[in-house]
Amino acid sequence: MRKVTVIGAGAWGTALAVQALRAGGAVTLWARDPARAAAIAASRINPRLPGVVLPAALRITDTLDGLDADLLLLAVPVAHLRAVAARLPAGPVVVCAKGVEAGTLALPLEILASLDPVRPARPAAVLSGPNFASEIAAGLPAAAVLAGDAAARAAGLAGLATPGLRLYGNEDALGVQLGGAAKNVVAIAAGAVIGAALGENARAALITRGLAEIARLIAALGGRAETAAGLSGLGDLLLTCTGTASRNYRLGLALGRGAALAEALASCGGVSEGAASAPALRQRAARAGLDLPICGAVAALLAGETTLAQAIADLMARPLRDE
Repeated sequence: MRKVTVIGAGAWGTALAVQALRAGGAVTLWARDPARAAAIAASRINPRLPGVVLPAALRITDTLDGLDADLLLLAVPVAHLRAVAARLPAGPVVVCAKGVEAGTLALPLEILASLDPVRPARPAAVLSGPNFASEIAAGLPAAAVLAGDAAARAAGLAGLATPGLRLYGNEDALGVQLGGAAKNVVAIAAGAVIGAALGENARAALITRGLAEIARLIAALGGRAETAAGLSGLGDLLLTCTGTASRNYRLGLALGRGAALAEALASCGGVSEGAASAPALRQRAARAGLDLPICGAVAALLAGETTLAQAIADLMARPLRDE
C-alpha cells in the first residue's frame, strides 16, 4: 500500500488526507501543534474543516521523526514553507500551496530547490486547480493539475487520483505556480468590486482582464502563456472570484464594504495568500519590466497607498487600446 504523508493540518491538508485515503493510500496527517494533533486524533474532527468526520484509518501525528513516505503532500502556507520543507523526510514531494514568498519573491518549487542546491533535488511537483477543501473532502467531482518533475507528477497521480478527482499533468511548473499565486490577488479585487456594489459587469470585466494579466506574467517570466487558460489559471480564477468559500474573495468583499485591512483580514477566516502575494508579484513583475495593473492596484490598496475608489478610477482611466 502506498504511504502518503500530508504535512499541514489546515482545511486543505486535511481534505487532501481524506482524498489520499480514498485513493487507497496509508495516510498520515501531520499537525505542527501537539495539542491540536491530539484533539483531532481523539475527536476525528478538524475544526478547520467542519462537518467532516475523519476516517479511523487516518493517522494523526505531531512529529516528522521517523516518517517514511512514498509521497509527501506539503500543504502549509507559503510563508511557512521554507521552515517546514527543511525538515521533510525523504521522498517525492508535491507542494499544495499557492503564493510567492515575501522577501525572496520565490515560488514554492523555487523554495524547495534553494534548500539543497548541491545535491540533486528531490522529485518535486505542485498541485493546483479550482478546488475548495470542503468539496474535495466530500468527494464531489473535481479536477486539478500536477506540474513539475515527472517522477513527482507520477507519484502524485498514483497517490491522489480517483474517479471523483481527475488529475492532469503539466510540464509548465512555472506557469502553474504563477497562475495559482496571481489568481488569489485578482480574487481580492473581484471581492472588492462586489463588496462595493459595483455590479456583475465590473466583476466579469475584472476576471477577463485579470486572466490576460496572468497570461502576460507567465510569458514574461518564462512560462507558457496558454497555461493561463487551464485549470491553474482560468479554472482557479473563476472559482476564487465567484465563490464565497474563497478567503481571498472574502477579504476583498470586506474591503469593498469599507472594513479596515486588519478587520478584513480577521474576517476572512484563515490565511489569505493573495494579501502576501500581491506585493511580491508586483516586485517580481517590475524586475521583468512588466506592468500588472490589477495586481499592482491590489498591492497598493493593501499597502494603504491608494483607496478603493481611486484604484478603480485609475484602472478605468488607463489609455484606450485594442484588446
